[in-house]
Amino acid sequence: MQLALEEAKQALLLQEVPVGCILVHGDTVVGRGHNLRETRQNALAHAEILAINEACRSLGRWRLDGCTLYVTLEPCPMCMGAILNARIDRVVFGCFDLKAGCCDSVADFSKMGFNHAPEILAGIREAECSRLLQTFFSQLRERN
Repeated sequence: MQLALEEAKQALLLQEVPVGCILVHGDTVVGRGHNLRETRQNALAHAEILAINEACRSLGRWRLDGCTLYVTLEPCPMCMGAILNARIDRVVFGCFDLKAGCCDSVADFSKMGFNHAPEILAGIREAECSRLLQTFFSQLRERN
């Protein structure tokens, strides 16, 4: 989760919502990403999507079984759909997203009967992940 937090801090430096993600296969980081929606003006540029893309390139395959995804914020519907489609074994996230989270907050895609159900581990370094988001939104309100 430390590496995911470092990715989130990179997003914060770019004035992006600070979400960071790392994908690990065994002991090797095979994908990483941080939110770049504003920078790229692309709704798909979520940290998880960018990390999954990189992992697919790194491993040379679309099936990411054997991988664990670490992300600072509970995945949204798009990202959770990508996680399911990529067959990622395990999702570890920091803080809950009460407005869009799909690992328990709004919905739980891992329990909806899809053809794949990753293991979910929630609340890892939750306070640090939440603090980054709170700092970002506080600064955004001050700017506006």
